[in-house]
Amino acid sequence: MRYPEHLLKLIQVLKRLPGVGNKSAERFAFHLLNWPGEHLNEFGHIVTEIKNQLQQCQECGCLEGKEGCLFCHSTERESHTLCVIASSRDVFSIEETQEYRGLYHVLDGLLSPMERRGPESLSLPKLKERLIKLQVRELVIGLDSTLEGDATALYLKQELAHFPLNISRFAFGLPMGSSLDYVDGGTLARALAGRNSF
Repeated sequence: MRYPEHLLKLIQVLKRLPGVGNKSAERFAFHLLNWPGEHLNEFGHIVTEIKNQLQQCQECGCLEGKEGCLFCHSTERESHTLCVIASSRDVFSIEETQEYRGLYHVLDGLLSPMERRGPESLSLPKLKERLIKLQVRELVIGLDSTLEGDATALYLKQELAHFPLNISRFAFGLPMGSSLDYVDGGTLARALAGRNSF
């Protein structure tokens, strides 16, 4: 059976979201049909305004609203510590831990020859400028433990070797509460390589 044209358009739009296939898009579309008009208007308004209300901070690359950057303008952050992340989304995961009090720098991606993303696609000039301006003493590399993340971390380490700072990287290894029976060999190898004194 063929759906009405506007419903098909809605399904096609919803399929653009990551992880949403045809069945999920159909389910979301039919769910939206049951929403009251005011909820649909609110949803439409929020989506329409997203580019006006949210931008990337010109300084660090994190998301900022009309109130400005929550990190660059805070007097409670440690300005001599800078955490390099791949996307502005990563900052929220780190902030949830409440363990990091420094500033951030968003690279806007990772090195990936398959996607034709080389060093020129990363915001390295801005990073180097901030290292000097903020007199950064510790650089924390907060990138994914993937082939692209590892390559980018190594590249950063080489590029920033002449700066007088301590470069560290997130520890990788065994998840909390995990049993060795269920841990893959790569994760276990990382845990062994990065072991700390006890």
